[in-house]
Amino acid sequence: MSDLARILIFLGLLLVFAGLIVLGLNRLNIPLGRLPGDFNWRGKGWSVSFPLVTCLLLSAILSFLLWLIGHFRR
Repeated sequence: MSDLARILIFLGLLLVFAGLIVLGLNRLNIPLGRLPGDFNWRGKGWSVSFPLVTCLLLSAILSFLLWLIGHFRR
């Protein structure tokens, strides 16, 4: 069970770190979900949002962070 606890602690810390990144980007006036290239369609009584650029940006940041973690664990 100690392996499960370590995994859960790591995932919790990863979520906290991701939250800090989102807060930091908002303070730098980079509003996630409203970047150029994020698609929003609105109609009467409905709306659809597809944050394409936001997904690409977060994917690149998380890939780099996980690469750093893997590089330093060796």
